[in-house]
Amino acid sequence: MNVANRMNLLGTESAFDVLVKAQGLEAQGHDVVHLEIGEPDFDTPSHIVEAGKKALDDGYTHYGPPVGLPALREAIAEEINTTRNLSVHPDQVVVTPGAKPIMYYTIIALAQAGDEVIYPNPGFPIYESVIRFADATPVPVPLTEDRGFSLDVNQLRDLITDKTRLIIVNSPQNPTGGVVPESDLKAIAEVAVEHNIPVLSDEIYSRLIYGDTFHSITAYDGLENLIFILDGFSKTYAMTGWRIGYGVMPSDLVPHFNRLMVNSNSCTAAFTQMAALAALKGPQDSVDVMREEFRKRRDIIVDGLNAIPGITCPTPGGAFYAFPNITGLNKSSQEVADFILNEGHVACLAGSDFGVYGEGYLRFSYANSIENIQKALERIAQCTAQLQT
Repeated sequence: MNVANRMNLLGTESAFDVLVKAQGLEAQGHDVVHLEIGEPDFDTPSHIVEAGKKALDDGYTHYGPPVGLPALREAIAEEINTTRNLSVHPDQVVVTPGAKPIMYYTIIALAQAGDEVIYPNPGFPIYESVIRFADATPVPVPLTEDRGFSLDVNQLRDLITDKTRLIIVNSPQNPTGGVVPESDLKAIAEVAVEHNIPVLSDEIYSRLIYGDTFHSITAYDGLENLIFILDGFSKTYAMTGWRIGYGVMPSDLVPHFNRLMVNSNSCTAAFTQMAALAALKGPQDSVDVMREEFRKRRDIIVDGLNAIPGITCPTPGGAFYAFPNITGLNKSSQEVADFILNEGHVACLAGSDFGVYGEGYLRFSYANSIENIQKALERIAQCTAQLQT
């Protein structure tokens, strides 16, 4: 069978590839600690689950509007108006099955052959994948450890050309856990406004931030007609399997997203939207509990990694990822990740899976129990000692 050439342009998420390898080791009887998947290990809060069940009983099992149920769009607009410096109308909200479609639709709608999209590197690998699939040119802006994994705005300026159609910002960030400082967000906003370039702000980890309040690039004037917000329920409410996310955008882009939804998903499952409505409108204490537990795990894994010779690990400001520097081991990221999996039975990701500027790092998801994190640290220490002998 002949497969279209465009399929060669699509990348993947290595986390799922490593998961398959790890499960293969488990099938052989090995005990594997999973630190590869970016998924909260908490259950979805009970009031959200009950809302989903009730929605099924109430008949929310049919088609709905492609861009989302009015009640949920209204609740999301209210949430955005409360937490960001925007005045959003529900008609600017598009609900999708997971947040990835917002990323996909934004890039597909704005970029085509001959265009350029600036994206963070190391960064979520689907950014580059979809940019290539749109036949546009991915332009990486480096995120460096010495800047807390924020970008250099002067480098950003140098990368902008008359072909630049979109700038992607992610804070808190996957894979580094880095948080872009307010001063950098302001400078990025000024650059975008100056050149009239839309910004896709990936804010999926906005509620998972430690020691500070969340700052969105929407706080700065002039972006009202240029900003796309990507957010969702998977990380904040442990709803990864429910597949529900949303985007907020200029109103004249919504009809295009409507057509993209009609042509791809038709609509988002109605009962999951009712569960998401309960998430927004219901008690938020579960979010606080989860975040504080992640903070404890973060401190344990960071301290543990820093105690291992050849590894240094900055303290992430958000999300649930540690991104240790392993250049002291004198091996490639992939070599170390493979060795730790095959010999130590700890699943993690090579930093190079997140782009060329991720080489020299590993990504560990600390969305696992403290007991398992401590077990993983012991195994990692044993593996790195073997690598250095």
